Amino acid sequence: MAIMSLPSTAVDSSAVKAIRQFNRFYTRRIGALDPYLGGAMSLTDVRVLYELAHREIAVASEIGRDLGLDAGYMSRILRRFESEGWLTREPHARDARQSVLRLTDAGHAAFAPLQQKSRDEAAALLATLAPAQRQQLVQAMGTVQSLLDAHAPPAKPQAVVLRDPAPGDIGWVVQQHGEIYAREYGWDSSFEALVAGIASEFLLKFQPEWERCWIAERNGERVGSIFVVRKSASVAQLRMLILTPGARGLGLGGKLVDECIAFARLKGYRKMVLWTNSCLSAARGIYATRGFQLTKSEPHESYGKQLVGETWELKL
Repeated sequence: MAIMSLPSTAVDSSAVKAIRQFNRFYTRRIGALDPYLGGAMSLTDVRVLYELAHREIAVASEIGRDLGLDAGYMSRILRRFESEGWLTREPHARDARQSVLRLTDAGHAAFAPLQQKSRDEAAALLATLAPAQRQQLVQAMGTVQSLLDAHAPPAKPQAVVLRDPAPGDIGWVVQQHGEIYAREYGWDSSFEALVAGIASEFLLKFQPEWERCWIAERNGERVGSIFVVRKSASVAQLRMLILTPGARGLGLGGKLVDECIAFARLKGYRKMVLWTNSCLSAARGIYATRGFQLTKSEPHESYGKQLVGETWELKL
């Protein structure tokens, strides 16, 4: 029997030991398992719940593949979730062999406190560090991720298309606003009513020469929207920017805003305005990096919350 020699790229045992030591330290120090220990759910249960809560189109085979779970084990978890009333199944529009999985309100309610506790513990860990140390830690973690991701299998290409709205799309926009803001910010149905009114007015009073809506699709699935409406002869208003959780972090929000700015300039508008709330940090970051200026800030009580409304403007 031939004895195979180790390749020249063999990893030194001390490096392996260092990785394992860091894993033990990190898991113990950050308390990554604490939200789940002592509860009825395992860490794997919570990982599956997380994927169900954050994917626009959740399919069992894809979640199982991404989490490295055996198909039988994955099936047992999902059956248990269904028996708890946390999960529903719908026919997949493009693949009859698959079902689309969706968390019910009860499922989101079961997951929300676990996620919040994990966030709180991470924040508490960072609070022990000075600002410069926090930045150093985040940068170091980014380095670890980028080095390991560089050798991971290439991700499936994500084809993103921006298109005009079709029948049913505006209703989808309203639905996404209602569901996402209720789930992530706790806003009540009065916000969905506001969005429905804006959407209805856009359809009924649409001025195609001066207004525009884009629906963003990724691999054929709707993942976002944005609108430009005519506020006056010289002022355009940006409205209803929304992205599904699975489409975040891809630069798509910025791309949608860029389309609005380009359209407004082409039509000869002199200024673009928008209204948002101070808690929407990701959207505010997009606006700020594109030159929008905060011109007004005012507290208000809306959607069941105490909020701070903001007006932003961009000279075109």
